[in-house]
Amino acid sequence: MTELLAVITITVLAVISPGPDFAMVTRNSLMLSRRAGVLTALGIGAGVLVHVAYTILGVGLLIQQSLLLFNLIKLIGAVYLVYLGVKMMRSTSSDQPADQRAAPLSDLAALRIGFLTNALNPKTTIFIVSLFMQVVGSATPLSVQLGYGAFISAAHIAWFALVAVCFSAGKVREKLLAVRHWIDRSFGAVLVLFGITLAANGSR
Repeated sequence: MTELLAVITITVLAVISPGPDFAMVTRNSLMLSRRAGVLTALGIGAGVLVHVAYTILGVGLLIQQSLLLFNLIKLIGAVYLVYLGVKMMRSTSSDQPADQRAAPLSDLAALRIGFLTNALNPKTTIFIVSLFMQVVGSATPLSVQLGYGAFISAAHIAWFALVAVCFSAGKVREKLLAVRHWIDRSFGAVLVLFGITLAANGSR
């Protein structure tokens, strides 16, 4: 029971803390649509399962003990975040036709962005590996560990779906769309900052 409460508490705190996942869901919900935001949230949940899978398989221990491997993961994640950020920062001005300003995402693209943003996020790597290595006991049955993983994924989906609903509703969104190119650039700058920070920390 203590282990379960620890997993729930740590997961909730980790999920609601700001990071690249939050930035991507907020951006897609606000700038594109509620559907795009929710699908991004589903992709994030799928990305969480990748971290859970390699941790349960024992690769998480290797990542924890190998500085080179962990830094490589950080670098890949940093490059991806900078790539996304630069794309957003190149957003065109709002005085252009709407079909030239907004490049709607397909359902698959929204899922893919959410998946890659989380799967390549070292923050999630640290969270999942630390949780399973330090909180979940070695005697915990595999079925229970899988249940923990499913809960962590579901918690991410639920939280970010809620974020998507909140940021895609109301007249405030309509007003913000008038300056969408500046908002896009702001979110892009945030992602680039995340990426540069990851790269800098990984090079130390």
